[in-house]
Amino acid sequence: MSNLKYLANIEIILALSGWAVGLWGIITGQAAILQYLYFFAWYPYIAFLDGLLGRVRGKSWLLTQPRHFLKLFFWSTTTWLIFEALNLFLKNWGYVGVEPVIWVRWGGYALAFATVLPGVLLTAEVIDALGAFPGAKARPCNPGPWQPVSLLLGTALLILPLVLPRYAFPLIWGAFFFLLDPFCDLLGGESLIARWIQGERRQHLCLLVGGLVCGLWWEAWNYFAVTQWVYTLPVLNFWKVFEMPLLGYLGFPPFALEVAVMYNFLTVLDERVLTTPRRRFSYFSYAVQLAFWIMMFAAMDAWTVISYQQ
Repeated sequence: MSNLKYLANIEIILALSGWAVGLWGIITGQAAILQYLYFFAWYPYIAFLDGLLGRVRGKSWLLTQPRHFLKLFFWSTTTWLIFEALNLFLKNWGYVGVEPVIWVRWGGYALAFATVLPGVLLTAEVIDALGAFPGAKARPCNPGPWQPVSLLLGTALLILPLVLPRYAFPLIWGAFFFLLDPFCDLLGGESLIARWIQGERRQHLCLLVGGLVCGLWWEAWNYFAVTQWVYTLPVLNFWKVFEMPLLGYLGFPPFALEVAVMYNFLTVLDERVLTTPRRRFSYFSYAVQLAFWIMMFAAMDAWTVISYQQ
């Protein structure tokens, strides 16, 4: 335990050092740092949270589960690219000041998107470890077979934004929660809806708060970056806090729930389908994901990137 806490302290020190470099770049206008400011924000953030978790709970994702942590980074890129695929139709955001060299740019895409899942999930876990929302429980209820209703709702939330993108675009930030959570339950994995029915509330509240924290962190650092995303929403694109319209921050809490369900789904799929006896299928699944990455990186270059650096 003492050794883990020592390594956790190193993680925290490295994180603070990374942030210091990023802030120095902002204050002094260092173009090389501002070009890659996202990485000075998020990788130290993840290291800081993992170190804090090691200090508070004696548990570290990176130090005690490194292989799973690397898998989480891989899943994160795949997961976020699903939203990038939907954005090709919704056109809610675009990227400006992007690196013109393709191999650097595509590597940057992968490394940036790899932080989404670990960032959100670690934030929620640290909030839980710090003792937030003690006793957040309710009486269990018995709604009957909820899975079909959830599937129908998730399908509607996924289709409506594609049919009515001008007005229904916010619904995408809840679609996969309702669409995938029933499969998590039916496959014997973690289900947030099942936990809610059983009267548990703490995990949900930690995720909601964690999503908002991550949203503020994303937007604050993005505002000062050279390479950044900008919002091109058809409506509600006003009262901006940093680059994000004020009402847009309402999407981060449900997004955290959605991310948690997507992680639960990938975990149960990995445990029950992509197991060691099916190693070849496991390798095939990663090859498919990599092919999806390449396809989406090319699509983003063509339709989502607004400008490249000169």
